[in-house]
Amino acid sequence: MFDYIEGQVAGRSPARLVLDVGGVGYDLVVPLSSRFPSSGTTRAYAHLAVREDAHTLYGFDDRETRDLFRLLLTVKGVGPGVALALLSGLPRVPLIEAVAAGDAATLTRIRGIGNRTAQQILLDLKDKAAEIRGTAAGRAAGGTGALEPGPTKDPAIEDAVAALVSIGYADKEARASVERASKKVDRHDLEKLVRTALTG
Repeated sequence: MFDYIEGQVAGRSPARLVLDVGGVGYDLVVPLSSRFPSSGTTRAYAHLAVREDAHTLYGFDDRETRDLFRLLLTVKGVGPGVALALLSGLPRVPLIEAVAAGDAATLTRIRGIGNRTAQQILLDLKDKAAEIRGTAAGRAAGGTGALEPGPTKDPAIEDAVAALVSIGYADKEARASVERASKKVDRHDLEKLVRTALTG
């Protein structure tokens, strides 16, 4: 139904993007590794997930990442939440490399991805490894653009905690994970801080 949506950024948080298109606000769920700006005009490549109780728009900052998201949805037992968690914990290119290399250990470092799910991903996508690697020829994912911090006591920590809570962490667990991660990486690099918190 949608290929992409282009409009003015009306709202931005680590896991969401609101685009104003002609006075209509499109609320998109986005991976934590997304590099959308916090203002101005941008384009989001979209995927609409339809369930009986909800219609959810997912947004991606390039077509290749959106297509990888859709490919992950073909895996038995992988829904939008699991696919989004994978793309939040790993940018597109490292995720492609892990799948193509049969690296289950890297996949299981992402919260919510157990060994069974990781093995199913590798099994179902094994024959598509060449196709997956082919998408890596697109522009690389995983930029370092951090989001603008909110007005909190420690903006970097609070933004990272909010990002983890938005994908299912309890606040206490998210805060503990982010605090540990902040001792390992630069807390002002939100993407790296969140990814480190996700992977331990």
